[in-house]
Amino acid sequence: MAIKLKPEVEEQLIGSLRRYWKQEEGEDLGELRARMFLKFIIEEIGPGIYNKAIQDAQDYMQEKTSEMEISCYAEEHGYWAKQKRTRS
Repeated sequence: MAIKLKPEVEEQLIGSLRRYWKQEEGEDLGELRARMFLKFIIEEIGPGIYNKAIQDAQDYMQEKTSEMEISCYAEEHGYWAKQKRTRS
């Protein structure tokens, strides 16, 4: 699955890469090189991060649905048991 960013997000990331490069390397990173670097990061590293995020979301949802048995449980056929307690 290809990771597609919104244009405004891509522009922010390019700006962030350029700022990082200037701060860490002391050199300007041109816009074209920054775009190419971002494309590489998205294609090479992005899928691993995406897959981990999906796995984390699945684990979270499985945990929450397993808790439903406990938190959403209602006693069945409890009318007569309740009547016995109130008459005693």
